[in-house]
Amino acid sequence: MSTATDAPERQHEPPRKKKFVFPSALTVLAVVTVAVWLLAFLIPSGQYDRGEDGAPVEGTYHRVGSGQSFVDHLDDLFLSPVNGLYGIQDPKTSLVAPDNSGDLYGSAGVFLFVLAIGAFITVVFATGALDRGIGRLAHRLRERGALLIAGVMVVFSVLGTVEGFAEETLGFYGLIVPLMLALGYDRMTAVGAIILGAGVGVLCSTVNPFATGVASSAADISLGDGIALRFVMWIVLTAVTVGYVIRYAKRVQKNPDRSLSGFLPGDRDQDKASADAAEVPELTGLHKAVLVVTALVFAFMIFSVVPWASALTGKADATPYGFELGWSFPQLAALFLCAAVLVGLVARMGEQKLSATIIQGAADFVSPALVILLARGVTVIMNNSKITDTVLHAIEGVVKGTSSGIFAIIVFAVNLPLAFLIPSTSGHATLAMPILAPLADFAGVSRAVVVTAWQAASGWMNLWVPTTAVTIGGVALAKVGYDRYLRFVWPLLALLFLLICGFVALGAAFT
Repeated sequence: MSTATDAPERQHEPPRKKKFVFPSALTVLAVVTVAVWLLAFLIPSGQYDRGEDGAPVEGTYHRVGSGQSFVDHLDDLFLSPVNGLYGIQDPKTSLVAPDNSGDLYGSAGVFLFVLAIGAFITVVFATGALDRGIGRLAHRLRERGALLIAGVMVVFSVLGTVEGFAEETLGFYGLIVPLMLALGYDRMTAVGAIILGAGVGVLCSTVNPFATGVASSAADISLGDGIALRFVMWIVLTAVTVGYVIRYAKRVQKNPDRSLSGFLPGDRDQDKASADAAEVPELTGLHKAVLVVTALVFAFMIFSVVPWASALTGKADATPYGFELGWSFPQLAALFLCAAVLVGLVARMGEQKLSATIIQGAADFVSPALVILLARGVTVIMNNSKITDTVLHAIEGVVKGTSSGIFAIIVFAVNLPLAFLIPSTSGHATLAMPILAPLADFAGVSRAVVVTAWQAASGWMNLWVPTTAVTIGGVALAKVGYDRYLRFVWPLLALLFLLICGFVALGAAFT
């Protein structure tokens, strides 16, 4: 209970400085929406002539009037989230509005797909199969340090490349850190294995729906386009990253004084006996069945979206094989909803628990889904104001005359600051792709290369920027200083930067 004498003392206390917190992706996109709406009054409107496939024809840009009044502009701002979800584009005027007749311009298909895969992933985690499977792998390899690091990182990388496994890694520090310390490594080794293992998988996403999927949809190409380049890139960059962490771990094991993270009291006291004592529960038959079903679902997803004729012949216009499904987001959304139910039945969750888990999973993924429609709403404002082609024309002047390889590297570099400002991969993709993808047509480069360059930029930044929960949360859980993590990771970042530039340049040259 306070007294009268306490008041004067409190009045003389220095005011506490509020710690800056980077705004959420939703807030950033709300600011971007208003900023783009204001810029639409200043940027002159114009358009390109379009080919039969709807792509802009190089050299045909010309000024046109937007034909919009101030009230029309205000209406676009007000309806931007709605148009971003289910806006319809009129084929005659190209204007987007929710009550038009024409083609769907909004991101309703991707929006539902994100909710569906959120439901599926949540159901899988609710069974405990994935957590226990990774735990069993780590425990079995506890006697072989280098193999343990490689095994954990490869599993995380596989999950990252197929489904964007990142935030989920935060639950594994309690298991991995003690194991690494018991094997004579340090806490930085655990941080590297977890953050970089999953991070390099996301960087080289092959069919990750939250990166490759959203970007491919915004670029108007198939999810499977460019998968061969991304797969080779994933193998090489994962191998390099695993080798980097193992090299550091062996150096620390040989000479603990070379540890970048140092050791906390008690770290050097842990031994293999204590690691053995922390026995991880065995996988039950139900857990194994869930893991098999999950693997088959993702394998079928890959099969259903890959344009096999083009991938195997190398010809973009190859006639599809009879077994090709050519699925897109509506079919994939249905697939993951059915798969969520199937996993629940296999795990014997019961009707009420399964229903509640599916609803909870969809609810947990509403945030990235909302980011997608907000970002799409920005492109609607640009489209209706007829400034999209003006911006495209300005960028065309910058990249005009560059080789295809240099063009791909420029796309990668341009997206680095955008990835920092918009940490949400889904929002970044939906916002940037409508501008960047047509540039590929001008440069004679496949749009899939632009998608690969974009996601590599986003993934590379998310390996170290403090605005991501995976990085800043991971170092906090491992009790490692963020500055020390930067010292540990910067040589790898430089190497990955050079490798990415080489891959996107080669990809552009071969297309």
